[in-house]
Amino acid sequence: MSRILIIDDEPAIGWSLREMLSDEGHSVEVAASVEAGLETCARFEPEAMLLDVRLPGRDGLSALPEFRSIVPNAPVVVMTAFGDLDTAVRAVNAGAFDYLVKPFDLESVSRIVAHALAERDQHAAGRDQPAATATDAALLVGSSPPMQEVFKQISLVAPTELPVLITGETGTGKDLAARAIHAHSPRRHRPFVATSLGALAPSVIESELFGHVRGAFTGATADRPGLFAIADGGTLFLDEIGEAPLDLQVKLLRALETREVTPVGAAAPRKLDVRVIAATNRDLVAAIAAGTFREDLYHRLHVFPIHMPPLAARRDDIDTLAAHFLARQAAGRATPTISEAFRVALRSRPWPGNVRELKHAIEYAAVVARGSMLRPEHLPAQPATAASQPVGDTAAGAQVVAAVGAWVDAALATGTTTAGPLHEPLIDLVETTLMQKVVAAAGGNRTAAAKLLGLDRATLRSKLDR
Repeated sequence: MSRILIIDDEPAIGWSLREMLSDEGHSVEVAASVEAGLETCARFEPEAMLLDVRLPGRDGLSALPEFRSIVPNAPVVVMTAFGDLDTAVRAVNAGAFDYLVKPFDLESVSRIVAHALAERDQHAAGRDQPAATATDAALLVGSSPPMQEVFKQISLVAPTELPVLITGETGTGKDLAARAIHAHSPRRHRPFVATSLGALAPSVIESELFGHVRGAFTGATADRPGLFAIADGGTLFLDEIGEAPLDLQVKLLRALETREVTPVGAAAPRKLDVRVIAATNRDLVAAIAAGTFREDLYHRLHVFPIHMPPLAARRDDIDTLAAHFLARQAAGRATPTISEAFRVALRSRPWPGNVRELKHAIEYAAVVARGSMLRPEHLPAQPATAASQPVGDTAAGAQVVAAVGAWVDAALATGTTTAGPLHEPLIDLVETTLMQKVVAAAGGNRTAAAKLLGLDRATLRSKLDR
């Protein structure tokens, strides 16, 4: 098989990784520091490496380029217990193949190592990517596996010119992800222009985006640049792209393909250099089927998709987010402390408004507490939203009931003697959809998905396999 070097100063992690990879037939060496790892590289010549960030003496990220120079064809998987967007970007910029956040399950490590070994011959010896600068990336907070996947995707796509489509529920931080992509891109010193297509009136939306010339319509007394022109050289963030009228979608598609726009009333197009990032909380595939969204525009935007997980899929981040929002609310004053009862109350809420709702709740509690310790009674009352009602009482629940009824009617219409058993096929259909949607919402992390479903991980895995 292959030679693999593990550099980690935690004996338990080194031992468990060595046992797993040895059982898979690999030759494995373990080092507890950068210096020991460099010495091992000289005699062992690893074909893949697992490198911890925090090590005694030199940290792993600072030594990564040196490891890459010694064994240039060996993919390096970075491991850390303190993951954030800056660490992910630094790891990718330094040439890391992938990025793992502790605690991780051994199945994920095995899969990533296998992928790294399969791809190692196709990777260049180094990656010439621009170094990231200090930005407001700290606005994206979280260390849960779904957020680590988001950080990794941002770090990969930021240095490119690819259009990005960010999806996710309202309040999950799609705008922050767009800003982070821009902040870590070569365009970081150029404008970042954001607009919500859902907030623009249909009568002015084309003029707002593409600009207009004098006399183009009543009231157009002077030339006016559009948002595309204002963002020239930088990034244009189009939020709520699913709300764009069909006639505008045609012009957006042309702007993306030709990199030029025609102001309203102008005779000739104008060449512009703009990177477009779009976001939506709508199901665009369903919108395509309904005829309200163009399939060609979808594929033009969907070059690099990023899904922002709902807060329900990243509950491990709630404490971190609460502390972050509380510190920002304090704005230089002493930050109030958080009681354990308050933390429990935060973790027990459904948060249908996701991170945005949590942020507002923390700000409210900080005002009500007036500088004292935050307790559950300081939280605002939970709104009577669909998320706090039984599923069957929501509009979505009613749709499920109607769909099941239609399915049963169709099955029975075949005749009672030919319909066959109905229970198992229906349960399989509903359960499969439930599992796939929750796993996707959890960013592919089965452990997080199992928590959301209320299942143990082994049961989820067996159901998915089935």
